[in-house]
Amino acid sequence: MGLAQRAVVRRSTASGTMAGPDRRVDAALIERFSARGTMLRMHYDTITPIDSAWQERALCAQTGADFFFPEPGSSVREAKRICGMCEMRTACLEYALSHDERFGVWGGLSEKERLRLRRAENG
Repeated sequence: MGLAQRAVVRRSTASGTMAGPDRRVDAALIERFSARGTMLRMHYDTITPIDSAWQERALCAQTGADFFFPEPGSSVREAKRICGMCEMRTACLEYALSHDERFGVWGGLSEKERLRLRRAENG
């Protein structure tokens, strides 16, 4: 499981939902448990399949996620150092920007740095 998938699972289980790689919500199950059948039919994928080859080659896949998803106020210096040596840094940053990743260090940039970059691009 790559860093991006671990992040999604980590956030999803923390919020109480059971999202994970390739997990789909069954329409019959939703209908069965929806209040008085208000949700008659619904198909939805919790995670869109992606080309994750870059994630398997990334240096972060060989280290703990704690560096890249630190507690609020903790240093991201070590994560940025690892990103600086990684050949997949550009692919990682492109993924984070295109998927609106709002947590952690991606492609060597923190949440705030990615937000500033997005704002500058949208001008």
